[in-house]
Amino acid sequence: MNREERRPERLNRFALSEIIPAPKDFIFFDADKCTGCSGCVVICPMDLWKLREGRARLAEDYREKCMECGSCYIACESGAIDFTYPPGGSGVVYKFA
Repeated sequence: MNREERRPERLNRFALSEIIPAPKDFIFFDADKCTGCSGCVVICPMDLWKLREGRARLAEDYREKCMECGSCYIACESGAIDFTYPPGGSGVVYKFA
C-alpha cells in the first residue's frame, strides 16, 4: 500500500456548512489601534486579513466568507478588532446529516 492509498479521505468543510451573508458588519476594525503585529493575518483560517503598509486590512467581502470563529478578535493584543456574532439566521449555518 503506497502513501496515497493510506491517506484518509479529506473532509469537504463546505459540504457541511453554508454561509448566509450577514446583513450588517460584525467585525469592527480600528486601524488607529493596529500595531501591525499580524496576529489576525496568521490565525485567520479563511485568509481574510492582509498586512499592508504596516497595518492589518480586512477583506471587503468578509461577511460572505468568515467562519465566525473569533480567532482574529482573540489574537489582536492591541484591541483593534471587535467581534460580535451576526444576528440570528445569518453567517455560518452548519448542516447535520
